[in-house]
Amino acid sequence: MTDKIQFDHVSKVFKIRDSDQRKGAVKEFTAIKNVHFSVKSGEFLSLVGPSGCGKSTLLDLLGGLTEPTSGQILLDGKPIEGPGLDRGIVFQQYALFPWKTAKGNIEFGLESKGIPKKERSEIARHFLSLVGLSGFEERYPHELSGGMKQRVAIARSLAFDPDVLLMDEPFAALDAQTRETLQSELLQIWEQTKKTIVFITHGIDEAVYLGQRVAVMTSRPGTIKQIMDNQLHSSSQEEDLRSTTEFAKARHQIWDLLREEVSKAQTFEKKDQSA
Repeated sequence: MTDKIQFDHVSKVFKIRDSDQRKGAVKEFTAIKNVHFSVKSGEFLSLVGPSGCGKSTLLDLLGGLTEPTSGQILLDGKPIEGPGLDRGIVFQQYALFPWKTAKGNIEFGLESKGIPKKERSEIARHFLSLVGLSGFEERYPHELSGGMKQRVAIARSLAFDPDVLLMDEPFAALDAQTRETLQSELLQIWEQTKKTIVFITHGIDEAVYLGQRVAVMTSRPGTIKQIMDNQLHSSSQEEDLRSTTEFAKARHQIWDLLREEVSKAQTFEKKDQSA
């Protein structure tokens, strides 16, 4: 497989208010530093790290929502220079239009691409079916559960037919049962569509269950500590994957990598609170 995404020594520095200095003073805050890795075409990569390590910053950069301070990000060998329809983004918050139906939410973006009404309708119905929402086309967001809303958000991103799907902790706000159901459904969608997926999470179990590879980030400034090949992902077809000894072993390996970083992140947080 060829590289779909390449992070080439990427760093991102923000200017923030300096509470220790005079009014109006600013200081630099390095969110991520020297991030260097690649994602293969059609790969499902999970990225996990402690709170505040720059996971969402990394995804914003990949989505073209912000620019690197140094380094570059390549998509199909070309530098990312802003948002594009080749990347679909699913956030933790569903961001659906409350005045539009499930089907209408998906059609809205397709309309902006100039797709005819009949074709928009067919595409919207297809992707609602793909995420298990056939029969709910005319429901409004307030008539849907949290899990259903997130299904609509995923369907909306897929309807653009992006090459890459970026997911920023999309299941974090859901209850455990719904979260596990959607994780399984997302893997089925990935197997059907062969999209390249970068999935940000703070959950080790979720990272191991979903990712062909699992990238572990350090505490801030965030960088890639290690990327682990997940043999469990490709070799086991058991329904109750999470109860296997292989799953427990993979989870333990990730936690060993994360333990020190979580401790550092907690120390940073205490310093911030006392500042």
